[in-house]
Amino acid sequence: MPRERRRIVFIQPLFLARADAAAFLSIGESTFEDLVARGDAPRPRKISAGRVAWLVEDLENWGRERPESDILPPENSGYGQRGKPNA
Repeated sequence: MPRERRRIVFIQPLFLARADAAAFLSIGESTFEDLVARGDAPRPRKISAGRVAWLVEDLENWGRERPESDILPPENSGYGQRGKPNA
């Protein structure tokens, strides 16, 4: 008797916590917090008493609305303080 195949279901999260929201947008947490405080990034949604998170759809829409850059990122962009990984 053949084995039943299991379906793998990927479920995209509906909300993201602050650190995950910043990572989702490829920016640091402090930069993200500054943007939110200035009203330049989406505000969090109230999930429950004392708990807030960012709606993924709000973050996606905000990211898509960002203007295109006319400059290229620096050569070391994305490597952080550790530097380029050894290949």
